[in-house]
Amino acid sequence: MSEIVIDVKQLEKQYMKQKAVQDVSFQIRQGMICGLIGPNGAGKTTIMKMLGGLVLPTGGSISIYGEHTEKGLAKARSRMSFMIETPYVKEKMSARENLEKQRLQKGIPDRKRVDEVLEMVGLTDTGKKHAKNFSLGMRQRLGIANALLTKPEIMVLDEPINGLDPEGIVEIRELLLKLNREEHITIIISSHILSELSLLCTDYLFIHHGQLLEAVSSQELKRMCKEYYHIHTDNDAMALAILQEQLQVKDYDVEEDGSIRLYERIDEIKEVSKTLYEGGVIPLSLGVREANLEQYYMDMVGDKNVEYHESAAFSDKKR
Repeated sequence: MSEIVIDVKQLEKQYMKQKAVQDVSFQIRQGMICGLIGPNGAGKTTIMKMLGGLVLPTGGSISIYGEHTEKGLAKARSRMSFMIETPYVKEKMSARENLEKQRLQKGIPDRKRVDEVLEMVGLTDTGKKHAKNFSLGMRQRLGIANALLTKPEIMVLDEPINGLDPEGIVEIRELLLKLNREEHITIIISSHILSELSLLCTDYLFIHHGQLLEAVSSQELKRMCKEYYHIHTDNDAMALAILQEQLQVKDYDVEEDGSIRLYERIDEIKEVSKTLYEGGVIPLSLGVREANLEQYYMDMVGDKNVEYHESAAFSDKKR
């Protein structure tokens, strides 16, 4: 199993009487692409700022590469880079001039590093074109290039695809996958575009009202979101026994309410229904379902008083 590079325990942040983040614990392992999922105001950006030392926690602890003291965290954060909120860009400078200025300010002696990151993000051919004439996607790539100057081992990116058109979103996704696979950079990313995160992330942290609801891997999520029969009868326990004995089913989950998720015999709904009825149970609900990442999140927070404008924040951003 890969090394734990970030270990967060019972993290809290309170502004006046409002808790922006409360009792959040999670671990980030080397090589992850971890997506922070939640609507505006969920606490995602606050968590990222605390990881970067831009905001001080009011409770809990952060350990990065095993460092947890103020001095140690400062050292560990030199191995990280952050792009939180709008990337810094000098409008009247070219991509190269922007990065050269940042290289000097950051004290990076390697002059070739600017050319290297320009090639990584696909901005080599922009020449003397000023940043004010860049598309939003080009600006985001320039911001990522700036974050790459220090050769980070971890990148923290807050909404890097926000406002991009479909082509720009694909470009950023492919770039981040390339950085993860070829440069071995661990990435923590937030986004409203859940369909896009589902194509990118290896792991997910579901955040709602400053709390961590669940942490799952992409493999776990794929299983929970794949196509299945949802079976609910007047006696679910007996229904499961019938399915096991009569149809020899093995691939299933039992929900908290006792209903069954059956992942096999998807094309045999008539036989499943007939078998249950002949076994003495009455199907109350029997149908094929398939959840996506957005639906999974909304199902998770559905009983937690999600307001309409929060759920709309997701659907309005869909591609």
